[in-house]
Order: sequence, then structure tokens, then C-alpha cells
Amino acid sequence: MAIDSLDDLLAIAVRATARGTELMRTRDPGQLSGKGDRDYASEVDLAVERDLRAFLAEATPHIGFLGEEEGTSGVGDGEQWVLDPIDGTVNFAHGVPLCGVSLGLVRDRRPVLGVVELPFLAGRYTATAGGGAHRDGRPIRIRDAARLHDAMVNLGDYAVGEDAQRRNAARFALAEGVARDALRVRMLGSAAIDLVWVADGRTDVSIALSNKPWDMAAGTLIAREAGAAVVDVDGTPHTLDSSATIAAPPGIVDEVLAVVDVALRAAG
Repeated sequence: MAIDSLDDLLAIAVRATARGTELMRTRDPGQLSGKGDRDYASEVDLAVERDLRAFLAEATPHIGFLGEEEGTSGVGDGEQWVLDPIDGTVNFAHGVPLCGVSLGLVRDRRPVLGVVELPFLAGRYTATAGGGAHRDGRPIRIRDAARLHDAMVNLGDYAVGEDAQRRNAARFALAEGVARDALRVRMLGSAAIDLVWVADGRTDVSIALSNKPWDMAAGTLIAREAGAAVVDVDGTPHTLDSSATIAAPPGIVDEVLAVVDVALRAAG
């Protein structure tokens, strides 16, 4: 049977993320495999990715696959599943519940479907392009903060690995600027949660000076479908080729971008 509609594909994606979160609930992190300076994958990261790769290859053989841990497989005609098997691995390994499975479907470099499932917070966030955003089947909408002064802001993690000191100069400057102007600042350790909590009105703004497809594909679509402006640092619509990932209520996105611009200029 041909599977063409986004609703059909969403049902498959939900089945996939449910498999992944069951593994997260029932397995210990196990051995941590180093990926670089202060970066690692757990045994569960690898188990989730391998399980979902096989499941999706069988369910949708016409769609390619990109996983954070083991790269690409399959041949998609402009379509690709993009998976972060555990977004927030360090949180997961330390028993912090801010982590989950993030699965997006990308067509021509733009996400058209997203599922973020949070096994320890009992929440599943979903969206399809033009179909709105939902938590556990109920529509969700951003909280329309009127100014940055009233907004709770999520910041992406500090950089680790090669050239981290130079890359963190902008992040330090950004943290200082946001702390000066925003209601509160949070660093949750999961890009997917940063974005879906903006979508759900739990926080107001997400700023990450990075853009890895497995981190952002699902969450950016969910935030956009919930009413957020999702943009790059220059205010252009966010794509997988953007340099950064910013989600905010449309009424304050220019104010947010101004703070980001000052931080980037201060860091040189």
C-alpha cells in the first residue's frame, strides 16, 4: 500500500517514537561511548537509533534516514527521516528527565512532520505542515509575550569540543544580554524541549547558536505550527541550512534578534 499523506506518515512516526521511548524507560544508559571532548552517546542512544532505522526502513522504504549517531541509510527521493534518538543524552545519563526522542520528516531541506516524545514527562508533541501543533492530541499555541522583559528564554547549550572557547564567546555574550533583558533564563539541555515548550507556552523564546538537523527538524516545525516565528540570526525563515535556531512570538522576534546581534558583534 502506498503511503503518501502526512497523516499516514505521522501515524508511523508516532509508532516509531513510542518504540524509542519504551527503550529509554526500560534500559539503563549503559556504557557511554566518547564522541569528542565532553560529548558521548549511551548504549540506549545506539539501540533506539538502530531500532527506529530498521522499523522505518520497513514501514517506509521509499524514504531515506539520517540518524545522529550512525548517519544516513536508504535512498529517499527528496524525503528523509531525521532522528535524534535521545535528545538530551547527558540529562538521560544523569537521570534528569529533560530528554526525549525527536523524529522529523524532511522534504527538500524543510521539515514537514515532527514528533517529539518525552518519556519521563508524559508528553508527545506532534505537528504536520499546515496541520497545527498538538500535545497528546490536543492543539497547542505559543504564549504571546508582549515584550522580552516578560519572556522566559531557553538558551542552547554551551559549545564543547574543537574550538569551543572561541564559539562560546558569543554564547557568553548572549547569556549576559538575555539575563539583562528577559524575565528569566533557562538552559534545559535539550534542543527539542526548548522548542516544544515554546510551542506549548511553557516558555516563550528559544535561542540556539547552532543548527544540527537531528536537533531541530522536529522541534522547529512544532514551534512554527504553534504560531512561533522560527528564524535564523538575520531574521530569514529557518531552514536546515540556517546558522542558528531562534523561535519566538512574532511580536517580540525583532527584539530577540537585536539582543542576538549585539552578542554576535561583541564576540567578534
